Amino acid sequence: MNNKHFITTHTHTNTHTSNMAMENKKQDVVLDGPKKLVAAFPDKELSLASRSVHADDYINNHQAVAPPMHVSTTFRYSDDPDKLVSWENTNPNAPYDSHVYSRDSAPNTTRFEALLSSIIGAPCLSYASGLAAFHAMIVFLNPKRVAIGGGYHGCHGILGIINKLNGLEKLELENENDLNKLQPGDVIHVETPLNPTGEARDLEYYRRKADELGCYLTVDATFAPPPLMDPFQYGVDIVMHSATKYFGGHSDMLSGVLAVRPDRAEADLENGKKGWIRELRDERLHLGGVMGSLEGWLGVRSLRTLELRVKRQSESAQALVDFFAAEKEKEGSLAGGLVYKIQHASQQPEAKVEGSWLRKQMPNGFGPVFSIWLKSEEHAKRLPSKLHLFHHATSLGGIESLIEWRAMTDPKVDRRLLRVSIGVEGWEDLRDDLLQGLQKLKEELGNWDVKG
Repeated sequence: MNNKHFITTHTHTNTHTSNMAMENKKQDVVLDGPKKLVAAFPDKELSLASRSVHADDYINNHQAVAPPMHVSTTFRYSDDPDKLVSWENTNPNAPYDSHVYSRDSAPNTTRFEALLSSIIGAPCLSYASGLAAFHAMIVFLNPKRVAIGGGYHGCHGILGIINKLNGLEKLELENENDLNKLQPGDVIHVETPLNPTGEARDLEYYRRKADELGCYLTVDATFAPPPLMDPFQYGVDIVMHSATKYFGGHSDMLSGVLAVRPDRAEADLENGKKGWIRELRDERLHLGGVMGSLEGWLGVRSLRTLELRVKRQSESAQALVDFFAAEKEKEGSLAGGLVYKIQHASQQPEAKVEGSWLRKQMPNGFGPVFSIWLKSEEHAKRLPSKLHLFHHATSLGGIESLIEWRAMTDPKVDRRLLRVSIGVEGWEDLRDDLLQGLQKLKEELGNWDVKG
C-alpha cells in the first residue's frame, strides 16, 4: 500500500460536517479542500518534499503565508440558535478549520495531522507523546496478549501498567513458542528499526504470522520515518511514531502519532461502524492525551523540512558506520582497540544482498541511529564527555547529533552500549570528533584489552 496522495478532511468537529453549513458555501470553496492539491496534478504523484510544504494549504483561511499559532482552548458557537447542533461547530468561512474544544481538536494540531496524513499515506491522529500514542493504541485494540521484542523500554512499561489493570500478557516477539500462544484479536508489535541498536526487523514475515494467527500487526516506525520506510506496503494495521523524534526534528516538542491503514480507518455507515480513526479520536477525547497547540505549531514547522533532514541524517550515519566498521578491522587502529562492535541495519547480512527483505523494506537508507559498543562500561561511560559536536543526552532525531551512554535511561541495556543519533552536521566533522574522543579515551584509560 503506497497511497502517498492520501487525503483526509480535517473538519475536526466531533461528528460529520454539517451538510447545512456546507451547503451555505459556494461550490468552488467547498472544493477548495484536501482534494484540490491532488486534482491539480492528475498525472503525477507529488513528491514528499512538495506535500510536506503544501498538503495543508486547504486549511488556510488567512492571507498569512506562515501558519499562525492559536492558543485558545475553546471556540465560540454560532450566533444563530437554529444552527446549534451538539458537537458540531462548523464555521462557514473555515469549514476545514472548525473546532469545539481543544481536547477534541485545535487549529495547529489539525494542520499537523493533515500534513502527516499526506506524508505517511494514511489518516493520522496526534497525541501528547509517543507513549501516549502507544497507550491509546493498546487501549483501542484491547488485546489479551501482545508479542513484543526488545526495543523502547517505555512501551514495555505501558504494557506492565495495563497488565496491572487487566492481566495483559506480554510475549516474546522473536520466540516461536511465544508467538504460537497468540489468539485472534491479539497484537504483534514490531519496532523497526529497533531502539537502541538501529537494526531492522522483517515486516513481511510478521504480516504472514499475524494473518496465520488472526492478530493485528502494529509497527513502531519512529527510527525510519518517510522517506526511509513505508510499513503500509506490508498491510500493517497501525503505524505509530514518536513524533518527538524526526517529525519534530528540533528537540523542542513532545508528540506521538498513530496512522491507520486506510481501509481500517474508513467508516462503514451501512453497518454502523465509525472506522478506526473516528473511534480512536472519540477515545482520545476521554483519555486526554492530546498534544498542545504550541507543539502542533512546532510540528508543522518541522514537517516542512522532514525529507531534507532525514535523508541527510541517514546518509551521514551510513558514512560514519561504514568508516568505523572498516576502521574496527584494522589492526592497531583506534576503533580496532576500543570498539567492541557496531550495530545498524546496514550491518545486518541482508543489507548486502540484492533483493533481500531488508533492501526492499528500506530502499532509501537504513536510518540515522546506530549503536557503538566499547570494550568496557568505563570506556562507554567516559567517551561522551570527550566529544565536542555530540551532545551527551537522551532522545534522538533532532538536527544536532546526540550520543547517550544508554544505561542512563534504560536500566536493562548492556552498559557498554552508546546510542548515536546523527544530526545535520558534516559527517566528516562528526568522524573527526569521534576519532579525537577515542584518542583521548585511549590516553586516559590506556588499557585497550578490557572486555567489560
